[in-house]
Amino acid sequence: MDLGLSGAKVLVTGASRGIGRAIARLYAQEGADVALCARGERALEAEAEQITEEFGARVFTRALDVTEHDALPTFVEDAARALGGLDVFVSNVSGGSAPTPDQWQRGFDADLMPFVRLTEAAEPHLKASARGAVVLISTTSALHATRPAGPRSYGAVKAALNHHAASLARTWAPDGVRVNTVSPGPIEFPGGGWDRRKESDPDFYETIRGRIPYGRLGRPEEVARAAAFLGSPAAEYITGQNLTVDGAFLDRIA
Repeated sequence: MDLGLSGAKVLVTGASRGIGRAIARLYAQEGADVALCARGERALEAEAEQITEEFGARVFTRALDVTEHDALPTFVEDAARALGGLDVFVSNVSGGSAPTPDQWQRGFDADLMPFVRLTEAAEPHLKASARGAVVLISTTSALHATRPAGPRSYGAVKAALNHHAASLARTWAPDGVRVNTVSPGPIEFPGGGWDRRKESDPDFYETIRGRIPYGRLGRPEEVARAAAFLGSPAAEYITGQNLTVDGAFLDRIA
């Protein structure tokens, strides 16, 4: 299927590794130019060089911690200026799910407010585009109660993000801007959380793997394909939806 992404201008947060990296690479492979941010400048530069060399895409990068909320609008403006506009915003960065004492504040600072500030900054550019779209990368943790550990911030904060994304979808639909969510189940990649968990707590890793009917954890590329489709003109009439990519991990009826 031709997704219609050739020439699109796409901004991806948390794009130097894992799911974000896979999303950025797939959009570039489909012919888009990309603006990327992550905390590590060296990893970003290496990724930009690789994307340009492999796919011929124009790449704008900025080393940025999304908890620096006041810096986010400037990043969006500079990215739109460098790429000549903005058609798609993919919000991928997260403070993670570790149950640390600051988990609630971390979720607010690193997950919730960056999405709010970035969508606010991107709004005029997306509305000026003929194919404006937002894709929020959430998690299946927002769609079921945490067991057996009890309440944690990660799923609750992501659930709040899902709600805000759905509200944006209804608000922006008259302006032709679509907003959708992708909720991955457990995703494994070298150096990622589940890769580390396999080494540090193999029993827990096997318990989770055993709960996935598909028989394995997911891969970043599988999430990226969902994010590329929902951000593309091929999904033109789809908005306000939450697409799970989880190998049937969730036991629920959508």
